[in-house]
Amino acid sequence: MEKKALARTLTLSQVVFLGIAWNNPMVFFNTYGIAAFTSKGVITAAYSIAFLAILFTALSYGKMAKAYPISGSAYTFTQKSINSEVGFLVGWTIMLDYLLTPMVTCLMSTVFLNAVFPGIPHYVWVIVLTASIVAPSILGVEISALASKIFVIAQVIFVCLFWILTFKSLSEGVGTGSLFSIKPLFDADVSLSVILAGATILCFSFLGFDSLTTLSEETINPEKTIPKAIIIMLLIIGVLYIGSSYLAQLVHPGYLFKNPDSAALEIAVLIGGNLFKSIFITAVIIGNFSSGIASITSASRVLYAMGRDSVLPKNIFGYIHPKFKTPSLGIIVIGVVSLLAIPLTLEQVIKFINFGALIAFTSVNLSVIAHYFIRNHKRSFTDYIRYLLLPLIGAAFTMWLWSHLEMEALILGGIWMACGLTYLVYMTKWFRIPLPEFHFDKEMIPENVQDIDQEVIPQQVT
Repeated sequence: MEKKALARTLTLSQVVFLGIAWNNPMVFFNTYGIAAFTSKGVITAAYSIAFLAILFTALSYGKMAKAYPISGSAYTFTQKSINSEVGFLVGWTIMLDYLLTPMVTCLMSTVFLNAVFPGIPHYVWVIVLTASIVAPSILGVEISALASKIFVIAQVIFVCLFWILTFKSLSEGVGTGSLFSIKPLFDADVSLSVILAGATILCFSFLGFDSLTTLSEETINPEKTIPKAIIIMLLIIGVLYIGSSYLAQLVHPGYLFKNPDSAALEIAVLIGGNLFKSIFITAVIIGNFSSGIASITSASRVLYAMGRDSVLPKNIFGYIHPKFKTPSLGIIVIGVVSLLAIPLTLEQVIKFINFGALIAFTSVNLSVIAHYFIRNHKRSFTDYIRYLLLPLIGAAFTMWLWSHLEMEALILGGIWMACGLTYLVYMTKWFRIPLPEFHFDKEMIPENVQDIDQEVIPQQVT
């Protein structure tokens, strides 16, 4: 009987565009008010700290993608390099990240749609937006990649327009009336702990890079393509976010807005009037739409990896649609979960996502040490830097940020992890039965398009 599997078709540029789409350049504007308020206006410093913390971790994701170029991301990396039980707990925790991210894209869109169309109920927008991102995700990863490319280009054009209008407004005396100010980077009245609190929220803005590793089984030559795509995507996003946050603080200093959730809309009107306001709302919807498709694509691949391992119901999450070659049932489940956006707020969901993301980031940094430094004895001077020092710095940064999460996020995240531990105990009969694992042979991974038809799909070993 023919083995159903994901289709390996993605190139470097397609993976980069999918990552940027998942990350969503417009997310800067969606979360600006919340982050500016939390960091007391020193938002560029908060973005820089978040970017630095993520950069070390991104390097670790690239290293682990070379070692294990299959779907599953942090779940697979930890499972293979440390052990199955820890891998499962990490996978369970990042479900909090991946399952909730499509919900965030709906919430971010509804904030602005409600402002423009106050007569339409909130739940209507949530249902319509969820359906609009589930359908193309089921139809195939190449459709998702094409949509991502088109919409990412549109978002980058909008960001460039935002920069141009900001320069113009500053030259006319709006805000600081100058292109140079230390305030977005340093304020003697704002403590480091406050800036770090802002940085923990802004980690959400960089989450797209880790999603690229979930596409390994659909990428041509993933051992080389995925690490390159991670760095390219992160550098592009870093420039867009840090530059935009600096300019936004210059044209509208401080952190007080009529409504923090739609603070960027106030800035858009300030620099471009009602016309730019309309363009802004259109760009936000486009960005959230492409991010929603990309995030569902990535989330379903993590659930697929766990379903294939039978640590989640295999007949649902391990199922591949025979025609579209996508984990269609898992995508539908994510869509149903996204409907929880109806009773929840944007700020609540972002905090919960960051809990899972920061746990995953720490685990991947430790996985580099376990796989390369400990298991494979990479011990030269360069290896000490690459496989011990840099991952330790990445782990320290992410745990530092994790410790600054608000208590509500820590409590609910802890409850979610406790549920996962209980489920793990049940599956393993108090750790007496090993968890099943998917095994693969790296030599079976095709390096180019011509080899794809000859690909041999590895079997599951239990």
